[in-house]
Amino acid sequence: MKPSVGFIGLGLMGRPMAANLLKAGYDLTLWNRTVSRADALVAQGAKRAATPRDVAAASEVVFTIVSDPPALESVLWGETGVFAGLRRGSVLVDSSTVSPALARRAASVAALQGAEFLDAPVTGGTWGAEKGELVFMVGGEAETLKRVELVLGAMGKRWFHLGPYGAGQTVKLAMNLILGLQVEAFAEALALVLRGGIAGEQLVEVLQSSMGRSGLIDIKAPMMLKGNYTPSFPLRLMHKDLGLALDLANQLGVPLPATAATRETYSAVKGAGKEDADFSVIASFWRKP
Repeated sequence: MKPSVGFIGLGLMGRPMAANLLKAGYDLTLWNRTVSRADALVAQGAKRAATPRDVAAASEVVFTIVSDPPALESVLWGETGVFAGLRRGSVLVDSSTVSPALARRAASVAALQGAEFLDAPVTGGTWGAEKGELVFMVGGEAETLKRVELVLGAMGKRWFHLGPYGAGQTVKLAMNLILGLQVEAFAEALALVLRGGIAGEQLVEVLQSSMGRSGLIDIKAPMMLKGNYTPSFPLRLMHKDLGLALDLANQLGVPLPATAATRETYSAVKGAGKEDADFSVIASFWRKP
């Protein structure tokens, strides 16, 4: 019998993830800070909860995917948060991108309440979320992961058990570091060829026929060439994730000079921007005023 599932956070990633759970036949209870974002899913059969506490009280498996560490702390530890209603024997799965330390802290509180925890951030973008082809990076107990594999399978195509609590978040920050630097590197190369009088499409054609080929650039290059930065991964979140990676690096004593320089560029673009653009908007840093 399928477990009852709670889902908290219906942003660009969360809403299609929740939709796939509903399609897979799970009894789904939802909460989102902006109430209207749940309307379409409620119309399809999901239940709307008044608070995160109510989601937890109604669910055997609870997923959270929110924007940043303060948002996660609010939905977990708030007066009407998940920990106020988490059921003994349930599993709390956090798919937000936060620090490994915060994941470990959440795991400790869940354990005190007789529940289990996994940090399970995702990669795959909004298109992967919509198709149910996300990849989960999981930290926690292997037995806990086995308990929720069928639920993960409704939203993703693969999951990797990477180690103890916080391991999923560590790998996710490393992954986003790579993505952030890769797009910044392409933006620099694009600026160079454009200033040299060569069409950006020619750079892409050569790049994608070479050892430097990238699936990420398949997605981001057309956006950067057209100047269309409709967000699938907002700049504000990449900026946040690079900051988290640098914080973790400081804790571990690992210098990340390229990441530090890249985040400065993201900071400049973020400071100049007025819209919630995709992180590929970093290409605008090199535009002539």
